[in-house]
Order: sequence, then structure tokens, then C-alpha cells
Amino acid sequence: MKENIKPATGRLGVLVVGVGGAVSTTMITGTLAARKGLSKPIGSIAQMATIRMENNDEKLIKDVVPLVDLNDIVFGGWDIFPDNAYDAAMYAEVLKEKDLNLVKEELQAIKPMPAAFDHNFAKRLNGTHIKDAATRWEMVEQLREDIRNFKAANNCERIAVLWAASTEIYVPLCKEHESLASLEAAMKANNTEVISPSMCYAYAAIAEGAPFIMGAPNLCVDTPAMWEFSKKMNVPIAGKDFKSGQTLMKTVLAPMFKTRMLGVSGWFSTNILGNRDGEVLDQPENFKTKEVSKLSVIDNILEPEKYPDLYGDVYHKVRINYYPPRKDNKEAWDNIDIFGWMGYPMEIKVNFLCRDSILAAPIALDLVIFSDLALRAGMSGIQTWLSFFCKSPMHDFEHEPVHDLFTQWRMVKETIRTMVGEKSPSYLD
Repeated sequence: MKENIKPATGRLGVLVVGVGGAVSTTMITGTLAARKGLSKPIGSIAQMATIRMENNDEKLIKDVVPLVDLNDIVFGGWDIFPDNAYDAAMYAEVLKEKDLNLVKEELQAIKPMPAAFDHNFAKRLNGTHIKDAATRWEMVEQLREDIRNFKAANNCERIAVLWAASTEIYVPLCKEHESLASLEAAMKANNTEVISPSMCYAYAAIAEGAPFIMGAPNLCVDTPAMWEFSKKMNVPIAGKDFKSGQTLMKTVLAPMFKTRMLGVSGWFSTNILGNRDGEVLDQPENFKTKEVSKLSVIDNILEPEKYPDLYGDVYHKVRINYYPPRKDNKEAWDNIDIFGWMGYPMEIKVNFLCRDSILAAPIALDLVIFSDLALRAGMSGIQTWLSFFCKSPMHDFEHEPVHDLFTQWRMVKETIRTMVGEKSPSYLD
């Protein structure tokens, strides 16, 4: 693979769905500040993490594989509100005005294209900056034209499309998602029950040869139809749902319990969140999508069928509560009931006062950078190695997702070493 990785020449256009959202504007502002030397890209694996090579030398990942330079990234995208990125970031109130002003002109220059939107998939949002499309297929064609126009206008060599918009209502996998032909037929027939707006973005990106990253738990690219299309077009797809706060903690704590063979009888998780994402998730149909994503983590890591005495009867509950005063500063509580030697019970309480977009922004950037690397390395379809960044890692029907953060990190390193013809170092030497 080493000889086949194309260099990261030219500009990479990063088109964000929900470019005016809290995560998007935080990611963009931090990237612009970092490339001007005004901030450090803290939290970015692509920019700051190291990897140990076969000879035990330790190098920055960006010095091992050819990643796009931050200076070569051009941001754009779509949003249901017309505000430029500066005004949108001011509204989001994640970053202070003094920090936004460091790159004010660049942010003001980022103006969203009208979004492909269906109110039925996010009833709490009332966007005004939206496309007029008679069918889902027409929606796709308009998005494809947007991608081509942005690429030409900004002299981009490559494009990556990132979904950083709200969680859509829960859509179960159905026959229209089983093959590319059935998906396209449903789009042309304007079957709005099973074809979501996010599917239109994904299809448009793949059709234009651009990697697509799903940052929400929507049913979108994790369908046989999209797997087929991404393989056909030789395009990577990644997702889903940024692993930023409470679930990140779960993927650290649960492996510890299993490694120590400590039992778990209950895990209660609740959150309060006040940004637009919290408002959308206050709608039961949208929360259902997020709940499915969050609930899958514990069972996967603990393997109750293998360890019934320890994890055969875990009560797992997840709640998200919309609480406007907190805005983007989410608070997550976990009560974990565990048991040890001779079955004696213990409790662990976790109170994580996190900043949702501060944690998600570097994840979003890394997923874009690594998806672009995968494209240039000739990798297509599901990028399992990027599960590290995702709450509900995409997988096909033949494989189980990996949730353990440390196993996921090993997958990232093994993939990067393989790209350059390296093996893992031996700690027995």
C-alpha cells in the first residue's frame, strides 16, 4: 500500500452539512487559528498523536503518512440557516468572541449553501435556508451540483463531505436500503418515509468521488446500498456518531471492568444539554436514534453471553434531557453498580461537566483528514479503523462493531503501520 498512497497535493475542500452548527464552527475556528499559529490543535490525533514504529522509534502520525496540511483545507457547506460561520459561532456561544475575532474575516467568508432539509426528520428545527426539490433524486442532483461548483470555485483537488448536523428521526433498515438499485428507485419515486436527507448528502458525495463521514447516529451510510455504492465508486465511508463525552467514558471504563473480571449489575446514564442538538433530541423520535447508538456500547464490550456470571443481567438506561441554560456545556452523570469478590457490591459515580463541541471538533477534523488519507490510499467502503472516533461504529452484517477504545486505538495504529509497510514493535526485545 505504501507505494500506492497518493501525495496530499492541492487543496482539500471540506463541505460540512450543518456548517453553521456548534461543532462545525468550533472545528473550523480552531483549524483556522491553529494554522495561523494562534492555537494548538489539542485533541486532534492526526495533528498531535505519535506512533511507535517497528524499530521502536516514535514519530508523529502526520510524519509517518502523508496527511493533508491544515493550510490546504478550504471549508464550506450547507445549513438550514443563512448566517455566515462567524455569526453562527457567535449564536452557538461555544467560543468566546475574542477567540472568534482571531479569524473573523475568514469565518465571515464562509457562507452556507441552502440545505437539503425535510422538517419531518427534525421537527424541532424550522430552517429558512433550504432547497426547493420536488423529489429526493432532485435533491441529490442539486447537492452534486453544489459539490462540483464548490470544487471548481475554490480550486480544490479533492472533496470530503462531513455530516455535523442534527440527529434525524429513527429510520429502521428496510428493503429500499438493501441494494443500490432499490435505493436509487426509492429516491426517484420520492419515498420520503425511508429516504432521509442525510442519505441524499451521502449519495451525492459518493457519486462525486468524495468520502462521506456521518457524525450523527442517523441510518445513512450504514446500509448495504451505500456499502455497494462506495465500493463501486472507490470511496471511503466512515461513521457514525462522534464519540465525544459520556460514551467515551463508557468505552474506557467498561474495558477496565472486563479486564479485571469485575461484575456489573447496572449502569444508569443521564445528560443535560441545552444547545440545538439538545433541542432536537428532546423529540422522542430523534432521541430513539441516539438511544440505539448509546445503548449498544456496554453489551458489545462486556460480552454477557461469554461472561454470564458477571454481565448476564446488566440494567442499562440512557437519558438525555434538554436544559436550555446549559447551552453547549453538557453535564453527564453515570451511576455504575459493580460487584467484586464474593459478590460484594460497589458503586462508581461519574460526573462529567464537558463541553460537547470542544470534544467533538477535533474528532470531526480527524475523521475528515483520515478519510482523505484513505481515499488517496485506494481504500473504499466502511473504514473500520476509524471506529475509534465513533459512538456507534459502522459495520457490515458479517462483523461485530468494536467499542473498546483501546482496541480501537490499536486498529488505528495497525492500519497506519500497514499503509507504510511497518509492523508493530515487539516489547519482548
